[in-house]
Amino acid sequence: MKISVSAILLILAVAGLSRMPAADQAPEEIAFFEKSIRPLLAKHCYKCHSAAKGEDKGGLMLDTQAGWMDGGDSGPALIPGKISGSLIIEAVEQQDPDFAMPPKYKLSTSEISHLRQWVEMGAPDPRNGKPSKSVSSSIDIAAGRKFWSFRPVKAPPIPETKNTGWVNDPIDRFILAKQADKGVVPVADADRAMLIRRATYDLVGLPPTPEEIRAFINDPASDREAFAGVVDRLLASRHFGERWGRHWLDIVRYGESMGRTRNYPFPFAWKYRDYVIAALNKDKPYNRFVTEQLAGDLLPAKDDGQSDEHHVATGFLALGSMDLNERDREKFKLDVIDDQIDVTGRAFMALTTGCARCHDHKFDPIPTTDYYAMAGIFGSTSTLSGYGNRQGGGNKLNPSVLISLSDQGGEKPAVVKSSRPGGKEVKLQRQLTNLKKEESKLVEGLKEFRKPGQGGKARTSSATAAPLTPQRAQQRIKQIKAQVKRLQKQISKLANARKGGGAVDGNVAMGVCDAEKVSNCKVRIRGDADNHGAEVARGVPQVLTNGEQPQLPPDSSGRLELARWMSDASHPMTARVMVNRVWHHLFGSGIVRTVDNFGESGERPSHPQLLDHLAVRFTGEMGWSVKKLIRAVMLSHSYRLASQYRESNHAADPDNTLFWRANVRRLEAEALRDAIMLVAGTLELEPAKGSLVQKLKAGEIGKDGGGPSLNAFAHRSVYLPIVRNYVPEFLQVFDFAEPASVIGRRDITTVSTQALYLLNDQFVIGQSRAAAARLLKDKQLAGEEERISGAYLLALGRPPSGGELAQARGYLETASDEGQSGEEALGAMIQALFASAEFRYAL
Repeated sequence: MKISVSAILLILAVAGLSRMPAADQAPEEIAFFEKSIRPLLAKHCYKCHSAAKGEDKGGLMLDTQAGWMDGGDSGPALIPGKISGSLIIEAVEQQDPDFAMPPKYKLSTSEISHLRQWVEMGAPDPRNGKPSKSVSSSIDIAAGRKFWSFRPVKAPPIPETKNTGWVNDPIDRFILAKQADKGVVPVADADRAMLIRRATYDLVGLPPTPEEIRAFINDPASDREAFAGVVDRLLASRHFGERWGRHWLDIVRYGESMGRTRNYPFPFAWKYRDYVIAALNKDKPYNRFVTEQLAGDLLPAKDDGQSDEHHVATGFLALGSMDLNERDREKFKLDVIDDQIDVTGRAFMALTTGCARCHDHKFDPIPTTDYYAMAGIFGSTSTLSGYGNRQGGGNKLNPSVLISLSDQGGEKPAVVKSSRPGGKEVKLQRQLTNLKKEESKLVEGLKEFRKPGQGGKARTSSATAAPLTPQRAQQRIKQIKAQVKRLQKQISKLANARKGGGAVDGNVAMGVCDAEKVSNCKVRIRGDADNHGAEVARGVPQVLTNGEQPQLPPDSSGRLELARWMSDASHPMTARVMVNRVWHHLFGSGIVRTVDNFGESGERPSHPQLLDHLAVRFTGEMGWSVKKLIRAVMLSHSYRLASQYRESNHAADPDNTLFWRANVRRLEAEALRDAIMLVAGTLELEPAKGSLVQKLKAGEIGKDGGGPSLNAFAHRSVYLPIVRNYVPEFLQVFDFAEPASVIGRRDITTVSTQALYLLNDQFVIGQSRAAAARLLKDKQLAGEEERISGAYLLALGRPPSGGELAQARGYLETASDEGQSGEEALGAMIQALFASAEFRYAL
């Protein structure tokens, strides 16, 4: 028997992937399975396909990885990475009524989408071994507290080092000590031109100006003193909050629309964005920053302005991407709670608490009861995003589920309604009237045909200009009725939007407040909303306490107590996690590289003592000041190193986990766009007011029109509208963070589409021409060589080498001979600089 090559490859693929151990699966993939797939399987499939229920209909078991890979009577349930050929997808999409699962109903659109996404990503599944029946938790909390990130933070002894002259900060002693253990020696320092470029991008997300570069290079002070002046200037810039605010928005899954199945806009999400930027510029203590986002509505305020600020901060909890098509109110509420538990755990503690919704956490000492203890806190909270589920009015923005701010004496929010039809509605009404008139004439014509002696006489229809027979008249009437039905539907939709679905006007915001009823939450067996277990007292994960829970008031949700517990200096994770996030953004990789996962499935710290040293300083002498933390790290000698390669170091530490050189880092999408526009002189540096999302018409994005137009938008990229599923193209091409997920570390890809975009996109071409026009108008640049040097200095932060200058002159001369204008030729040269690796990377 012959077997095709494709069949052999398929067998090998299934065999190889079916037994992939959990340790080889990415943490974010496992988190997706635990959050979206396991609950789905438990709710819809286990009844007929699990050992716990004693059912294996069709020979198929779905409660283990081995079960679905071994498959049933029809073969493997799915092929990892391939939608076509995966029987489970074919079954749930129910194209064939004889092969439809579940047999009595169909999964929701979002559930099918999750299954497809799971299969496409390779069907990650941490469930090893044979199916087992549900048992009570066997997690040893006391033993769990011994894990490195769950232990209390303590100040470690500062290492001794021989090279004391190299040390600028105790940070350097920890770095040198680790390097010495491995026989690694740090490389030389970056030169001043490279250092100011790196620091300026790191702190404000923009390239330094030629004047700033010259001032730093010519500063007679020592390198350390001169660089301290640069760092202090940049930390004081209002652009600091725009740069570091965007880092935080990645973490809190910031988006300006709902996403998922009904992508309605969040026209007031920008207020939370502006709160974050302002908080970082003011250097709001991080413990206060945490508390305001979790429980700002429960904090006292000195005036209306501060009260508004506190309420806007709670938008952190209201920005989740929910399935508005979910009909089950209880399921919808539990999904909102799950999003809040997940983002709170990962943003502040780098802990995947959401993985304990359906079962005890598979890696960390978090029993299901701890998940539902936190669920009681958020379940006693009302989420005010402007929308509810499908049964709860989720089809339009509702001002009653938004926060009314003080307005500083202004008016309360209201829905803006129009009593008069708009132009489109009037036009459709006119068409409808004309069609009905034509229908009446045709009906009258048919009556004439039926009169004695008239049957054989054909008439002419004004609509068709063809002889009118009874058959043609009836056919035309049928067409008109269909058109009338279509027009009436369109008119009705426009009228409904005019009467009840208009834009909300007034000073309102997204956020949360305590619910009218405060109560504990019952465990949901296997995450099933309808399968209730024991009630659990509200509380926090046990492993992060000393055995005593925070005291929660009976008449309040407990969010304020949760926030105070989490922002206390004694908390084992909060300071460590933030210190690590700062280090990641300044060095290109964290001390813990899995910045959103400090649990068992995450990586271990490369410098655990350094992490604790910085955490102690952060909560102590620095007073939770993010700016002081950043300043200390940047003024260390370790930050100032060049990125040069050294063979002996690379042999001992190929991944640079010991930080013996600077990591070469690709600029983020926002920094690239802003840098291109700054070089061109087209960037508006004043903050944008509000968001372009406010200008979108009420209704579902995509169905009633796409994202907002960006043609005339010249502000910094942090102010671009982040509409889920409609992220601006430039940001998508250069690895923007998924706005529905917690992303502390963005993916970094190098693909052909990026090069093609920089070479062909009209935005890049237009900005290159604008940069050329700017240089040609600059009267201080007397000739061609000075303009070439000016382009290099603006784009790359350095003058061209002799070879580069000669090459550029040769190109401009050739372009001129071929008939190109000076602006076209110089613009093409600048575009080549924009497309260069040196422009795209901070060295």
